[in-house]
Amino acid sequence: MDPELPRLEQDTRRRRGRLMFRHQHIPVRMMVPNFFTLLGLCAGLTSIRMSIEGRYELALVAIVFAALLDGLDGRVARLLKASSRFGAELDSLADFVNFGVAPAVMIFTWGLGDLKSFGWIAVMIFALASALRLARFNVMIDEEKPRWQKDFFTGMPTPAAAIVVLLPVYLAAIGFDLRDARWTKNIIIAYTLLIAFLMVSNIPTYSGKLLGERISREWVLPIFMVGVLYVAMLVTYPHEALAGTTLFYLAMIPVGWRRFQRNLDRDQAEAAALSGGGASSAGGDGGEQPERTPPPTGGITATDTQHGGGRVVELRSPDQRT
Repeated sequence: MDPELPRLEQDTRRRRGRLMFRHQHIPVRMMVPNFFTLLGLCAGLTSIRMSIEGRYELALVAIVFAALLDGLDGRVARLLKASSRFGAELDSLADFVNFGVAPAVMIFTWGLGDLKSFGWIAVMIFALASALRLARFNVMIDEEKPRWQKDFFTGMPTPAAAIVVLLPVYLAAIGFDLRDARWTKNIIIAYTLLIAFLMVSNIPTYSGKLLGERISREWVLPIFMVGVLYVAMLVTYPHEALAGTTLFYLAMIPVGWRRFQRNLDRDQAEAAALSGGGASSAGGDGGEQPERTPPPTGGITATDTQHGGGRVVELRSPDQRT
Protein backbone atom coordinates (compact mmCIF):
# COMPACT_ATOMS: atom_id res chain seq x y z
CA MET A 1 0.00 0.00 0.00
CA ASP A 2 1.16 3.50 -0.73
CA PRO A 3 2.60 4.98 2.51
CA GLU A 4 1.11 8.36 1.61
CA LEU A 5 -2.50 7.09 1.63
CA PRO A 6 -3.00 7.02 5.43
CA ARG A 7 -1.70 10.57 5.76
CA LEU A 8 -3.93 11.79 2.91
CA GLU A 9 -6.98 10.09 4.42
CA GLN A 10 -6.23 11.66 7.80
CA ASP A 11 -5.88 15.12 6.25
CA THR A 12 -9.14 14.62 4.35
CA ARG A 13 -11.03 13.67 7.52
CA ARG A 14 -9.55 16.67 9.31
CA ARG A 15 -10.70 19.05 6.57
CA ARG A 16 -14.19 17.54 6.51
CA GLY A 17 -14.43 17.88 10.26
CA ARG A 18 -13.77 21.59 10.20
CA LEU A 19 -16.60 23.98 10.76
CA MET A 20 -17.65 26.15 7.85
CA PHE A 21 -17.31 29.20 10.09
CA ARG A 22 -14.80 29.38 12.92
CA HIS A 23 -16.95 31.51 15.22
CA GLN A 24 -20.43 30.77 16.49
CA HIS A 25 -21.71 34.27 15.71
CA ILE A 26 -21.07 35.68 12.24
CA PRO A 27 -21.24 39.43 11.52
CA VAL A 28 -24.11 40.37 9.25
CA ARG A 29 -21.71 42.20 6.90
CA MET A 30 -20.09 38.84 6.10
CA MET A 31 -23.37 37.70 4.52
CA VAL A 32 -23.98 40.72 2.28
CA PRO A 33 -21.57 39.74 -0.58
CA ASN A 34 -23.01 36.22 -0.60
CA PHE A 35 -26.50 37.63 -1.18
CA PHE A 36 -25.20 39.34 -4.32
CA THR A 37 -23.63 36.05 -5.44
CA LEU A 38 -26.82 34.06 -4.85
CA LEU A 39 -28.89 36.69 -6.65
CA GLY A 40 -26.55 36.42 -9.63
CA LEU A 41 -26.87 32.62 -9.51
CA CYS A 42 -30.65 32.97 -9.66
CA ALA A 43 -30.23 35.18 -12.73
CA GLY A 44 -28.02 32.57 -14.40
CA LEU A 45 -30.49 29.76 -13.74
CA THR A 46 -33.32 31.96 -15.03
CA SER A 47 -31.30 32.56 -18.20
CA ILE A 48 -31.09 28.81 -18.77
CA ARG A 49 -34.86 28.50 -18.44
CA MET A 50 -35.47 31.43 -20.80
CA SER A 51 -33.13 29.90 -23.39
CA ILE A 52 -34.95 26.56 -23.24
CA GLU A 53 -38.25 28.38 -23.77
CA GLY A 54 -36.81 30.38 -26.68
CA ARG A 55 -37.12 33.75 -24.94
CA TYR A 56 -33.63 34.88 -25.80
CA GLU A 57 -34.12 38.55 -25.00
CA LEU A 58 -34.84 37.75 -21.37
CA ALA A 59 -32.06 35.15 -21.31
CA LEU A 60 -29.59 37.78 -22.48
CA VAL A 61 -30.82 40.30 -19.90
CA ALA A 62 -30.38 37.70 -17.15
CA ILE A 63 -26.76 36.99 -18.17
CA VAL A 64 -25.90 40.71 -18.31
CA PHE A 65 -27.54 41.22 -14.92
CA ALA A 66 -25.52 38.32 -13.48
CA ALA A 67 -22.33 39.86 -14.89
CA LEU A 68 -23.11 43.20 -13.20
CA LEU A 69 -23.73 41.45 -9.88
CA ASP A 70 -20.50 39.50 -10.25
CA GLY A 71 -18.62 42.76 -10.60
CA LEU A 72 -20.27 44.09 -7.46
CA ASP A 73 -19.97 41.22 -4.99
CA GLY A 74 -16.18 41.22 -4.90
CA ARG A 75 -15.97 44.99 -4.48
CA VAL A 76 -18.65 44.92 -1.77
CA ALA A 77 -16.70 42.19 0.04
CA ARG A 78 -13.50 44.24 -0.04
CA LEU A 79 -15.33 47.40 0.98
CA LEU A 80 -17.00 45.74 3.97
CA LYS A 81 -13.90 43.62 4.73
CA ALA A 82 -16.14 40.58 4.42
CA SER A 83 -14.01 38.37 2.19
CA SER A 84 -14.06 34.69 3.12
CA ARG A 85 -13.07 31.35 1.68
CA PHE A 86 -16.72 30.30 1.64
CA GLY A 87 -17.63 33.35 -0.44
CA ALA A 88 -14.81 32.68 -2.89
CA GLU A 89 -15.92 29.07 -3.44
CA LEU A 90 -19.56 30.09 -3.81
CA ASP A 91 -18.59 32.78 -6.30
CA SER A 92 -16.68 30.26 -8.42
CA LEU A 93 -19.61 27.83 -8.52
CA ALA A 94 -22.00 30.64 -9.42
CA ASP A 95 -19.65 31.87 -12.17
CA PHE A 96 -19.57 28.41 -13.73
CA VAL A 97 -23.35 28.30 -13.95
CA ASN A 98 -23.86 31.93 -14.94
CA PHE A 99 -21.02 32.34 -17.43
CA GLY A 100 -20.22 28.78 -18.45
CA VAL A 101 -23.47 26.82 -18.63
CA ALA A 102 -26.01 29.60 -19.31
CA PRO A 103 -24.24 31.08 -22.40
CA ALA A 104 -23.54 27.58 -23.72
CA VAL A 105 -27.22 26.61 -23.47
CA MET A 106 -28.25 29.91 -25.06
CA ILE A 107 -25.84 29.55 -28.03
CA PHE A 108 -26.88 25.94 -28.62
CA THR A 109 -30.64 26.52 -28.51
CA TRP A 110 -30.36 29.78 -30.46
CA GLY A 111 -28.24 28.81 -33.43
CA LEU A 112 -26.37 25.51 -33.12
CA GLY A 113 -29.22 23.12 -32.36
CA ASP A 114 -29.58 22.18 -36.03
CA LEU A 115 -25.97 21.02 -36.15
CA LYS A 116 -26.68 18.61 -33.29
CA SER A 117 -23.41 16.90 -32.29
CA PHE A 118 -21.04 19.51 -33.74
CA GLY A 119 -22.86 22.37 -32.08
CA TRP A 120 -23.13 20.52 -28.78
CA ILE A 121 -19.41 19.71 -28.76
CA ALA A 122 -18.56 23.37 -29.32
CA VAL A 123 -20.70 24.68 -26.46
CA MET A 124 -19.59 21.82 -24.21
CA ILE A 125 -15.94 22.77 -24.77
CA PHE A 126 -16.84 26.36 -23.91
CA ALA A 127 -18.43 25.29 -20.62
CA LEU A 128 -15.49 23.03 -19.76
CA ALA A 129 -13.05 25.85 -20.53
CA SER A 130 -14.90 28.10 -18.09
CA ALA A 131 -14.61 25.42 -15.39
CA LEU A 132 -10.89 25.03 -16.03
CA ARG A 133 -10.45 28.80 -16.02
CA LEU A 134 -12.15 29.12 -12.63
CA ALA A 135 -10.17 26.22 -11.16
CA ARG A 136 -6.90 27.82 -12.29
CA PHE A 137 -7.98 31.16 -10.84
CA ASN A 138 -8.66 29.57 -7.44
CA VAL A 139 -5.24 27.91 -7.44
CA MET A 140 -3.39 31.10 -8.43
CA ILE A 141 -5.24 33.41 -6.06
CA ASP A 142 -2.68 32.92 -3.24
CA GLU A 143 0.42 33.36 -5.41
CA GLU A 144 2.66 36.32 -4.65
CA LYS A 145 2.87 38.68 -7.62
CA PRO A 146 4.03 42.25 -8.20
CA ARG A 147 1.32 44.77 -7.51
CA TRP A 148 0.99 45.84 -11.16
CA GLN A 149 0.13 42.25 -12.18
CA LYS A 150 -3.09 42.52 -10.15
CA ASP A 151 -4.31 44.73 -12.98
CA PHE A 152 -4.26 41.76 -15.38
CA PHE A 153 -6.04 38.42 -15.62
CA THR A 154 -4.40 35.26 -16.93
CA GLY A 155 -6.63 34.47 -19.86
CA MET A 156 -10.06 35.91 -20.51
CA PRO A 157 -12.24 35.99 -17.36
CA THR A 158 -15.45 34.00 -17.47
CA PRO A 159 -17.88 36.96 -17.10
CA ALA A 160 -16.23 38.73 -20.03
CA ALA A 161 -16.20 35.48 -22.04
CA ALA A 162 -19.94 35.04 -21.45
CA ILE A 163 -20.66 38.50 -22.85
CA VAL A 164 -18.17 38.19 -25.71
CA VAL A 165 -19.26 34.74 -26.89
CA LEU A 166 -22.80 36.03 -27.48
CA LEU A 167 -21.63 38.39 -30.24
CA PRO A 168 -23.48 36.38 -32.94
CA VAL A 169 -26.72 36.97 -31.00
CA TYR A 170 -26.12 40.73 -30.97
CA LEU A 171 -25.28 40.78 -34.67
CA ALA A 172 -28.43 38.81 -35.51
CA ALA A 173 -30.57 41.35 -33.67
CA ILE A 174 -28.87 44.17 -35.57
CA GLY A 175 -29.38 42.51 -38.95
CA PHE A 176 -26.30 40.29 -39.54
CA ASP A 177 -27.75 36.88 -38.84
CA LEU A 178 -25.18 34.08 -39.15
CA ARG A 179 -27.85 31.37 -39.01
CA ASP A 180 -28.96 31.90 -42.61
CA ALA A 181 -26.57 29.31 -44.07
CA ARG A 182 -24.80 26.24 -42.80
CA TRP A 183 -21.31 27.56 -43.52
CA THR A 184 -22.03 30.69 -41.50
CA LYS A 185 -23.00 28.49 -38.58
CA ASN A 186 -19.51 27.04 -38.78
CA ILE A 187 -18.28 30.58 -38.12
CA ILE A 188 -20.29 30.57 -34.87
CA ILE A 189 -18.68 27.25 -33.89
CA ALA A 190 -15.18 28.53 -34.65
CA TYR A 191 -15.85 31.75 -32.76
CA THR A 192 -17.14 29.82 -29.72
CA LEU A 193 -14.05 27.62 -29.71
CA LEU A 194 -11.83 30.72 -30.00
CA ILE A 195 -13.37 32.28 -26.90
CA ALA A 196 -12.95 28.96 -25.07
CA PHE A 197 -9.27 28.95 -26.01
CA LEU A 198 -8.83 32.52 -24.77
CA MET A 199 -10.22 31.52 -21.37
CA VAL A 200 -7.70 28.72 -20.80
CA SER A 201 -4.76 30.50 -22.45
CA ASN A 202 -2.01 32.44 -20.65
CA ILE A 203 -2.72 35.63 -22.59
CA PRO A 204 -2.88 38.54 -20.11
CA THR A 205 -6.07 40.57 -20.28
CA TYR A 206 -6.68 43.91 -18.61
CA SER A 207 -8.79 43.67 -15.44
CA GLY A 208 -9.01 47.29 -14.29
CA LYS A 209 -8.86 46.32 -10.60
CA LEU A 210 -6.36 49.08 -9.80
CA LEU A 211 -8.24 51.65 -11.89
CA GLY A 212 -10.84 52.39 -9.24
CA GLU A 213 -8.42 52.99 -6.37
CA ARG A 214 -7.43 56.55 -7.25
CA ILE A 215 -8.89 58.83 -9.92
CA SER A 216 -7.64 62.28 -10.80
CA ARG A 217 -10.03 65.09 -9.89
CA GLU A 218 -10.34 66.32 -13.46
CA TRP A 219 -11.50 62.87 -14.63
CA VAL A 220 -14.40 62.52 -12.18
CA LEU A 221 -17.05 64.39 -14.20
CA PRO A 222 -16.05 62.90 -17.59
CA ILE A 223 -16.22 59.40 -16.13
CA PHE A 224 -19.69 60.13 -14.76
CA MET A 225 -20.81 61.36 -18.17
CA VAL A 226 -19.39 58.35 -19.99
CA GLY A 227 -21.00 55.97 -17.48
CA VAL A 228 -24.41 57.58 -17.81
CA LEU A 229 -24.12 57.58 -21.60
CA TYR A 230 -23.19 53.89 -21.68
CA VAL A 231 -26.09 52.92 -19.41
CA ALA A 232 -28.48 54.93 -21.58
CA MET A 233 -27.16 53.19 -24.70
CA LEU A 234 -27.40 49.80 -22.98
CA VAL A 235 -31.05 50.41 -22.08
CA THR A 236 -32.10 52.03 -25.38
CA TYR A 237 -29.96 50.07 -27.87
CA PRO A 238 -28.86 46.96 -25.94
CA HIS A 239 -27.66 44.84 -28.85
CA GLU A 240 -25.72 47.68 -30.49
CA ALA A 241 -24.13 48.63 -27.17
CA LEU A 242 -23.16 45.04 -26.33
CA ALA A 243 -21.78 44.44 -29.84
CA GLY A 244 -19.68 47.60 -29.62
CA THR A 245 -18.47 46.64 -26.14
CA THR A 246 -17.51 43.18 -27.35
CA LEU A 247 -15.56 44.44 -30.36
CA PHE A 248 -13.79 47.05 -28.22
CA TYR A 249 -12.84 44.41 -25.64
CA LEU A 250 -11.44 42.07 -28.29
CA ALA A 251 -9.44 44.94 -29.80
CA MET A 252 -7.96 45.79 -26.39
CA ILE A 253 -6.55 42.29 -25.82
CA PRO A 254 -3.37 42.91 -27.93
CA VAL A 255 -2.97 46.32 -26.27
CA GLY A 256 -3.13 44.76 -22.81
CA TRP A 257 -0.70 42.03 -23.83
CA ARG A 258 1.87 44.59 -25.04
CA ARG A 259 1.49 46.61 -21.85
CA PHE A 260 1.99 43.47 -19.76
CA GLN A 261 5.14 42.60 -21.69
CA ARG A 262 6.55 46.12 -21.26
CA ASN A 263 6.03 45.98 -17.51
CA LEU A 264 7.54 42.50 -17.38
CA ASP A 265 10.60 43.60 -19.36
CA ARG A 266 10.99 46.61 -17.06
CA ASP A 267 10.98 44.38 -13.97
CA GLN A 268 13.52 42.04 -15.54
CA ALA A 269 15.77 44.97 -16.49
CA GLU A 270 15.58 46.37 -12.95
CA ALA A 271 16.38 42.95 -11.47
CA ALA A 272 19.34 42.57 -13.84
CA ALA A 273 20.58 46.06 -12.96
CA LEU A 274 20.38 45.31 -9.24
CA SER A 275 22.19 42.00 -9.61
CA GLY A 276 24.83 43.62 -11.84
CA GLY A 277 25.32 46.49 -9.39
CA GLY A 278 25.74 44.08 -6.50
CA ALA A 279 28.27 42.05 -8.43
CA SER A 280 30.32 45.13 -9.40
CA SER A 281 30.35 46.45 -5.84
CA ALA A 282 31.57 43.09 -4.56
CA GLY A 283 34.43 42.97 -7.07
CA GLY A 284 38.01 41.80 -6.42
CA ASP A 285 40.88 43.70 -4.76
CA GLY A 286 42.66 44.36 -8.02
CA GLY A 287 40.44 47.29 -9.01
CA GLU A 288 41.26 50.89 -8.45
CA GLN A 289 40.26 52.13 -5.01
CA PRO A 290 38.21 55.32 -4.86
CA GLU A 291 39.94 58.43 -3.63
CA ARG A 292 39.18 59.26 -0.02
CA THR A 293 37.91 62.69 0.89
CA PRO A 294 40.17 64.44 3.42
CA PRO A 295 38.64 65.11 6.82
CA PRO A 296 37.29 68.55 7.60
CA THR A 297 39.48 71.11 9.35
CA GLY A 298 37.33 71.48 12.43
CA GLY A 299 35.67 69.11 14.90
CA ILE A 300 36.60 65.60 15.87
CA THR A 301 38.03 63.24 13.26
CA ALA A 302 38.07 59.48 13.25
CA THR A 303 40.79 57.21 11.90
CA ASP A 304 40.58 53.46 11.76
CA THR A 305 43.25 50.79 11.57
CA GLN A 306 43.02 47.07 11.06
CA HIS A 307 44.39 44.74 13.73
CA GLY A 308 44.01 41.14 12.71
CA GLY A 309 40.37 40.42 12.17
CA GLY A 310 39.00 43.49 13.99
CA ARG A 311 38.93 47.25 13.53
CA VAL A 312 40.06 49.89 16.01
CA VAL A 313 38.63 53.39 15.70
CA GLU A 314 40.61 56.28 17.25
CA LEU A 315 39.04 59.66 17.84
CA ARG A 316 41.26 62.76 17.79
CA SER A 317 40.46 66.35 18.46
CA PRO A 318 41.95 69.11 16.25
CA ASP A 319 44.61 70.08 18.80
CA GLN A 320 45.94 66.47 18.96
CA ARG A 321 46.57 66.17 15.21
CA THR A 322 50.23 66.61 14.02
